[in-house]
Amino acid sequence: MGKDIFEITVNGLKLVVIFLMMVQSVPILVWLERRGSAFIQNRLGPNRVGPLGLMQLLADAVKFLTKENFVPDTAKPFLYYAAPVFALIPGAVAFSAIPMSTPIQVGAFEMFGSTWGPYTFLVQGYDIGVGIVFILGISSLAAYTLLMAGWGSGNKYSLMGALRASAQTISYELALGLSIVGVIMLYGTFNLTEMTVAQQGPLAFTLFGHTISASWLPNWGIFYQPLGALLFFTTAFAESNRLPFDLAEGESELVAGFHTEYGGFKFNMFFIGEYGHMMIASGLMALFFFGGYGIPYVSVQEVQQWAASIGYGSGLVALLHFLSFFAKFAVFLWIFIWVRWTLPRFRYDQLMDFGWKTLLPWALANTILTAFVIYIASL
Repeated sequence: MGKDIFEITVNGLKLVVIFLMMVQSVPILVWLERRGSAFIQNRLGPNRVGPLGLMQLLADAVKFLTKENFVPDTAKPFLYYAAPVFALIPGAVAFSAIPMSTPIQVGAFEMFGSTWGPYTFLVQGYDIGVGIVFILGISSLAAYTLLMAGWGSGNKYSLMGALRASAQTISYELALGLSIVGVIMLYGTFNLTEMTVAQQGPLAFTLFGHTISASWLPNWGIFYQPLGALLFFTTAFAESNRLPFDLAEGESELVAGFHTEYGGFKFNMFFIGEYGHMMIASGLMALFFFGGYGIPYVSVQEVQQWAASIGYGSGLVALLHFLSFFAKFAVFLWIFIWVRWTLPRFRYDQLMDFGWKTLLPWALANTILTAFVIYIASL
């Protein structure tokens, strides 16, 4: 009984820590976006409040928390208040299912007069065998948040933004789901950890009974699914409402879209949700196509043997793999920022045509081609 309570407590704490990591990463990403956009546009960005403008984040936090709270006269109060709260849930819950490192093994220890352990701690909120299905299912709930905000605000611009957002989300979810079917067929599993393990070591594959090796390349999914990776990353921009796919917030047409009537901390919660979806997309890109937490050219067993040879255990192994995951994760977050300040916004009809007439057919073609290649390779 004590062991069960201990494990439940630890798992609960992990969920809280991951949620806090996601929320506290948003101010850092906002600062990076401001400084990054200034660098791209040959200007300075925030540089007055604190060194390098870092204290601007604190000033913004104070502003968000002290703004006047109001509810529009035509709003539906329950939906109006519930929408920003629910905006945080899909991102935090889905991100917790992404494995960020190898497990940490803890031996038996004495505490409160009892012997506890040994335990295996996963560096993720929870391990689900159908991790891909779970993450995609939870992430898709964000469409309801946008509809709640648009309808609950009682504002025609907000409602139009919500309708746009829901149509865009549903349209691009089809292409997004199809883009990773090739990955699922390639690795033969829905489990995210098993996919990461399958990408260890140098590139090698079997064709017509012969093993073809390319030791100068890591065994990453990008080399098996280049089109799938491009399609997934493109649709991820649309799913997170980032430029050039931010038609739900087209300022020149809809004031601010679905969050027109929101200000202060409620607006900030929508912002955190958007960055949460960016983090999920970046983590899944690293996991599906770039080896996840795996270190290039090196297997987990080799890292474990090296750590044991210098007198360290699973803690050092987990740290090294977490740093590997974080480096890949950070690169894709920067690409999200880079693209926003580089490409112009689509027209809405162009956006829908691109999703239905370009991305969806190519994702279907990639699925069929992958199935054909796997069949040929098995002969």
